[in-house]
Amino acid sequence: MINAKAKWQGRQFHYQPEKSHVHPFLVGLWNAVREETNGLVDIEVYADNGGTKLAHLEVVDQVIDGQIQFYALMGSIMGPLVPAMNIQSLPFIFRNSEDVYASMDGALGDFLRQELHSKGVYLLPSGLMENGFRHIVTNNRPIFNAADLEGLTIRIPEGEVFEDTFKAFGAHPVQLFVLELYEALRNGSLQAQENPLAIIESLKLYEVTKYISKTSHMWSGFNIIGCLSFWESMPIDIQEIILKNVKKFVDQQREYTVNLNHNLSETLQNRGMVINVADTSTFRNHLGKNFYQKWKNEVGDHAWNLLEEQVGKLV
Repeated sequence: MINAKAKWQGRQFHYQPEKSHVHPFLVGLWNAVREETNGLVDIEVYADNGGTKLAHLEVVDQVIDGQIQFYALMGSIMGPLVPAMNIQSLPFIFRNSEDVYASMDGALGDFLRQELHSKGVYLLPSGLMENGFRHIVTNNRPIFNAADLEGLTIRIPEGEVFEDTFKAFGAHPVQLFVLELYEALRNGSLQAQENPLAIIESLKLYEVTKYISKTSHMWSGFNIIGCLSFWESMPIDIQEIILKNVKKFVDQQREYTVNLNHNLSETLQNRGMVINVADTSTFRNHLGKNFYQKWKNEVGDHAWNLLEEQVGKLV
């Protein structure tokens, strides 16, 4: 429905279902902005990427072109655009979510914002939504150590860092769009996937998988990005209203999702899933120093140094 009063109209895409730990908070964010700007800014939120079948980077291209105004996606998906964005998905880097927030809401986030700015993308400050630490989920057997990954066909999201990581573990990673994951696990074309518990719940993957092996091998979250030209078309006072609400609703979303992931172990066990804690020291041994040196070269010294200022020496 067209809002005749709106001066800045647009669409916010994300690729989670409406009943997820993402959608309600984005809706709340843009509802608040609409109200506080007296209808001048009117952004409609589309779950499941509005039903499109585009790859993530194709959606990002549409954001840059201004066909879509805002998108929420994992940072490493933008690695081909800005290599330093791969930092968010590097394995066994972050000890907890607080490490992530301190890095991405601080100097490292500022640097990533500058890099994306040069590509026509506006990375919203304090706009990194929580997804959680990722675990390995299988439909036929649990994973206890890295040896159990040998030869395992496992779904991964788009992004070289995911492929690199799971090949190092000896698995066969297969890229697949997240909204096609349920069917692939149901029909047996995939044996495994890896995601935070919140995704297992929101996509009902407990219906088509049996085992959760807790590995916490990577952190993941959703960066709210915008079309730079659309953003710069708004006056500063409008931008400030948006940024204030981004921080407010993202803070709420982070707290909610951390608690959700914490409580979902019991919920998913009650749904019939079997949970174990894997020996992640064996995973780290498979990666080795060369893996991190390669990715330090990929993301660049400056980004790496900013990361190490928060998490400690890595290489």
